[in-house]
Amino acid sequence: MSQKRIKVLVAKLGLDGHDRGAKVIARALKDAGMEVVYTGLRQTPEQIVKSAIQEDVDVIGISILSGAHLELVPYVVNLMREKGLNDVVLVVGGVIPPQDIPKLKEMGVDEVFLPGSSLKEVVEKITKAVETKRGIKIAS
Repeated sequence: MSQKRIKVLVAKLGLDGHDRGAKVIARALKDAGMEVVYTGLRQTPEQIVKSAIQEDVDVIGISILSGAHLELVPYVVNLMREKGLNDVVLVVGGVIPPQDIPKLKEMGVDEVFLPGSSLKEVVEKITKAVETKRGIKIAS
């Protein structure tokens, strides 16, 4: 296993106009020692995957509040597969009905975070997912 810092791309997928939660998560990940790239509002699946490739990230974190997660996330998953990002962790956070979590995980989402998830839990689950999926030992 190699040793490195986790690099995370945080993106707002779709037409969401609110990014406070994404910024809070981005700050918590930075405070935990991760490198964070925030792409901003209204990102398309193509923009997100292109940025992930350009930035050579370990994790794509998608924030979505619009309720369009079951329509938009599959595009991201398919583009990740097409571009060979099979070892990149994909996490989704936002207003996700609990009954949709298994559907997202079946699509290929590694973790789903709902409102109220603790920042500590987010950091721990992302770290564990990266260690498992990418075979990376996280530098402490």
